[in-house]
Amino acid sequence: MANTYRRILLHIVFAVKRREALLQKEWRGRVFEYISGIINERKHYSYAVNGYTDHIHIFFDYKGHELIEDLVREIKKSSNAFIKNENLSKNKFEWQSGYGVFSHGYSDRDKVIK
Repeated sequence: MANTYRRILLHIVFAVKRREALLQKEWRGRVFEYISGIINERKHYSYAVNGYTDHIHIFFDYKGHELIEDLVREIKKSSNAFIKNENLSKNKFEWQSGYGVFSHGYSDRDKVIK
């Protein structure tokens, strides 16, 4: 087969360390945009990044060219540095070490995005 085609939609969820409510409404949108940029720069396609004060949801088209654990590690590391460098959080900010990852069918895309 000359071409390879894949469509893998993943939903990743992870939390602020100790589930502390540190993602403040005033600036968390900037962090979500930054994370979306990380995903797109790594040649995946970000559909939605959102969350609440203590956790985050990332929904994207995973292209399969890197391990999911490597992608999540880079997202956490880079976004943590962004939060620190931009002085967004008044408290020490860290992501929890674990994460959840779930796959969705393409027909569920719009529902998951909402």
